Amino acid sequence: MPDLTARILACYTGAVYDVLREMGMADCVLPHDVRPLDPRAKLAGPVWTCSGSPRPGLTADDSLLSWTGMLSAAPAGAVVVCQPNDSTIAHMGELSAETLKRRGILGYVVDGGCRDVDFLLRLGFPVFCRYYTPVDVVGRWRLESMAQPVTIGRVKISTGDYLLGDADGVVVIPQAIAEEVVARTEKVISSESALRKAILSGEDPQQAYLKYRLF
Repeated sequence: MPDLTARILACYTGAVYDVLREMGMADCVLPHDVRPLDPRAKLAGPVWTCSGSPRPGLTADDSLLSWTGMLSAAPAGAVVVCQPNDSTIAHMGELSAETLKRRGILGYVVDGGCRDVDFLLRLGFPVFCRYYTPVDVVGRWRLESMAQPVTIGRVKISTGDYLLGDADGVVVIPQAIAEEVVARTEKVISSESALRKAILSGEDPQQAYLKYRLF
């Protein structure tokens, strides 16, 4: 849903989190060490998931055929979210990012590593990851599932959920309530603008809080 993606992109993670917390879903934010390569980058869209695990002794063909299969299967207009079950190698690099961007993928979020950082920053393809390393997947790691639920930190993520990432982190919005969450977040942002205007005009901050019931 391109319109919903655009509306989410116009929000920010703090406001979305506040709405989800009020709805009883505080476990919606990925671990704080999942960070954007470029802190100025924002990423929003429907999620498409994949996962894999380290497999020592793989041939180069085994690992690269599974990896390129993921690059081929990822649908345009989605954000790829990967659970690699690994903390030793890079699960994204320059050629893969160029391929995904060319195919219309909006960005990539991984509970793992990345390499070719300078190239990716120049490419402008949004990537969120935990660490950097030059070590790649070849002969070391294999994809095992696509479009199946994954868990990152305390957050269960399913294909079709929505995601928003910015300099503060990554928040996941369950598909079933995405429209409601976005509508509520838009109202919060509008109220925050009115609150900010009142405070900058000299209103007492506590009185402003009592009027708008947010801060």
